[in-house]
Amino acid sequence: MSESTSREWDEFLAQYPNAHLLQTSAWGELKSAFGWDATRITLDQVGAQILFRRLPLGLTLAYIPKGPLGELADWNKLWPLVDQICRQRKAVFLKVEPDLWAGDTNSLWGAAPPPGFRLSPHEIQPPRTIVINLLPDEQLILSLMKQKTRYNIRLAEKKGVVVRTSDDVDGFHTLMNVTGDRAEFGIHSLEYYRRTYALFHPLGACEILQAEYQGEPLAAVMVFARGKRAWYLYGASSNLHRNLMPTYLLQWEAMRWAKARGCAEYDLWGVPDADMETLEADFMQRNDGLWGVYRFKRGFGGELYRSAGPWDRVYNPFLYALYRWWLKRK
Repeated sequence: MSESTSREWDEFLAQYPNAHLLQTSAWGELKSAFGWDATRITLDQVGAQILFRRLPLGLTLAYIPKGPLGELADWNKLWPLVDQICRQRKAVFLKVEPDLWAGDTNSLWGAAPPPGFRLSPHEIQPPRTIVINLLPDEQLILSLMKQKTRYNIRLAEKKGVVVRTSDDVDGFHTLMNVTGDRAEFGIHSLEYYRRTYALFHPLGACEILQAEYQGEPLAAVMVFARGKRAWYLYGASSNLHRNLMPTYLLQWEAMRWAKARGCAEYDLWGVPDADMETLEADFMQRNDGLWGVYRFKRGFGGELYRSAGPWDRVYNPFLYALYRWWLKRK
């Protein structure tokens, strides 16, 4: 087994320019500052960044987000090394959320987990998302959006909303607090956003875009890109001038930012875990969970996808059973 430093891992990642953001060393460093430990292992042309969450009594939870990397046919030779380090770290179980879409006929495991794993009842990342194709020209991308969304984008422009890049992480966090209070969801700490920006922005992999009206910040997003993919991970808006529709123009400018740097797709990162028929039947009546953001995101067009997995590999059956019992009682 070869356990890699951050620099060595980045060199390994160079052969996978479209590897997911969550498998970068910068993501591992970010999570290591907030309760996780990152370990990276490679074997020939396959590898994985494993995050370990510290638990009481020296135990851990092991997690591979959007990995492993390499040919799927070669993943099986990596699992014994993953098992070795998980046991060394006293992992109760390993959770894998692979960078695969469910039902992908080109994937060995688009539907069922690989040998030695079981489908997990609990995911860490949102399993379902909407992905916008950025390859067409801008006019075609706009034409594929809902008419109301196009109208709101143009309204924001007409009314004088301006979108610019920003390095004001503190201001971004202030908007996140407003949004969290309004929508009743949890947000990360100011230090988390500061660390995120400090790690990814110098790499050209992250930008804060801020929508303003007469110099007043109305909304902002923190968007990420690597290779051919871009992700909208964090977004916020104030309670001021919401009638000017700043969030619609902001998302459009984020797509244009991603397209300008060569991305082929823009991942809106999280909608309710339901099929399209259910989403369209229920989105006007429901406000819980991600239903509110689905009403917004659906307007931008795109395709609905669901991730394969998550998969669990169990090392301590008794404690894993307690974990499943806890999930059912949540």
